[in-house]
Amino acid sequence: MSMHLVGPYMTTTNYKKRKQKGLTKRDRQAQAEHEKFLAKMGVGKSKTQHTNSIPDYNTGPRVTSDRIDGHAPQKERKVYSGERQLLGIATMHKSNMVPVFADKKEDAKDIAEMRRN
Repeated sequence: MSMHLVGPYMTTTNYKKRKQKGLTKRDRQAQAEHEKFLAKMGVGKSKTQHTNSIPDYNTGPRVTSDRIDGHAPQKERKVYSGERQLLGIATMHKSNMVPVFADKKEDAKDIAEMRRN
């Protein structure tokens, strides 16, 4: 019998509420003995109040991120010098934009053939 044919009455989850049973006499005795043992060892409910004070961190000037040096020198920016003539921008694969320059016109042909294959 496959489980997908069985109705919702066939469940492994039990939804019945059960009454909580109290501790037995033996359990209460064992618990009292354990509490005595813990008190003897110095473990248990503490009678002193522990309070932690928060230190004052507002001392002195703050160093913000705009005043902290970077990890490396700034990279040189690429600037178009005007020596090469730009014919246009070709799309190679999906949305990969590639510049096409006048001195390498065969690049434009290669890119165009690549798109058709």
